[in-house]
Amino acid sequence: MPVQSVPLASVTIGPQSWRDDTMHSIRLAEHLVRQTHAGPPGFISRARSCSATAFTRRRTDTIEEVGSGDTHDALCKNKLRPQNTGTMFPYATTTTFVVPFPPPCFREQCAEASVGVAREYMRSVREMEGEIRRQAGRVAHECVKLERERGLLERMLRSLRCEMLINKKSVEGRTIRPASTETGRDGADHLLECAKRELTELKQEMESTLRSTLAQLQTLGQCSRQLLDCASERARVLDLLPHTGSDSLSAGGQGTPSQGLIKLPEPIGPFTPECKQVLESSTLAVNQSQLLRENIRQMIGNAIARQKAAHRTVNEALVKKIAETVTLKQNLTIMSAAARQAIFRKQRQLNCIRHRHDRALGPEYSGDILSREKLNRPIVKVYHRHPGTQLPEAAHLIQGSSVLRHCLLSSEEELSRLQGTCLQLVANLHGKRAAEQVDSAVVRLRRQLVDRRAMPTFLQQGLY
Repeated sequence: MPVQSVPLASVTIGPQSWRDDTMHSIRLAEHLVRQTHAGPPGFISRARSCSATAFTRRRTDTIEEVGSGDTHDALCKNKLRPQNTGTMFPYATTTTFVVPFPPPCFREQCAEASVGVAREYMRSVREMEGEIRRQAGRVAHECVKLERERGLLERMLRSLRCEMLINKKSVEGRTIRPASTETGRDGADHLLECAKRELTELKQEMESTLRSTLAQLQTLGQCSRQLLDCASERARVLDLLPHTGSDSLSAGGQGTPSQGLIKLPEPIGPFTPECKQVLESSTLAVNQSQLLRENIRQMIGNAIARQKAAHRTVNEALVKKIAETVTLKQNLTIMSAAARQAIFRKQRQLNCIRHRHDRALGPEYSGDILSREKLNRPIVKVYHRHPGTQLPEAAHLIQGSSVLRHCLLSSEEELSRLQGTCLQLVANLHGKRAAEQVDSAVVRLRRQLVDRRAMPTFLQQGLY
């Protein structure tokens, strides 16, 4: 029952100040008593429920549905991380009290709220740790792919070096041709030089790409280490959570980023600026690695086509040179045979002219001259008895001998030229035969060594 003050008597004897002091004390006590009995019956239980309701209303995202799956997303969206003790313990300040004092279960409520906050924070951190490990798995997978491309680049470089060695051996092999007629520069030598320049350019491009690939592999390795370090740092608060969830999150190396993750970094939240920086740098490194792998594939395809074109062009040029040499060799063989036939014919003609010249000169010994050939034979003496009866026999003999001598000299000169030309044809024929053998050996060498190159079969066929 409420306390009421008793009215005083109408007649006052005491002093007014004395009475006022007493009445002031009575009113103060009445006011305090009313404050004490302000609540209705059942004040304590309702006060507890009211305080719990107020506490739950303030922390509705953390306490109402602790065991449900929506709590994690709500916590992530509301960035649940205690900033100070006043937000986690609402009864620590008197301005927000609904009741003048906390309920008896205040310690249990505070402990339950702390456990809920810690649990949801750990779940958010575990999700963040799983995303970081998934990103580390993607980086590791990209490292494996890029490592495979690096192996193909090294094989292509070995193939180019082997091709350059074949080209060098081809140039050196062609230097053993006969120095007299076959060492002049031709189209095959020019194509060999062009192939050397082409192969050197391809080798430099491949080496530059290989250096870029190695640098990118180092970058990916550094990103992977940073991701694993960040994941280990995040996992420091996950000792009390089941490991199955963390393992299941970590196993999804090829998964997509979670949609419930916090997008805005917080220095003391599950998603820190360091995590954001590591994720962004690793994503950039993966994208760069993918572009680099595409460039490597295109470059290897172009290099294979250019290398095959250079090799095929040189081989075709050497084959054409061999065909030209064979054609010239056949013509030389025919012409040398004709020259020998002409030599034999000229030799017979020369022998006939020499025989006639000797017959025109007559015998060397005068005793061997026949009577009918002497200029003082009886009929000539009888004919010379009359004046002016000179015979032209001696002049004709002298003139015929001179003509035969001239023919003999010219025939000998022609025979000498024919013999020299024939010797030149034979020497040229030997040179052509030696050049053909050298070029054929070079072509066989190129065809034999090209099958033993370091480039794999599927690269030789242009399949990638």
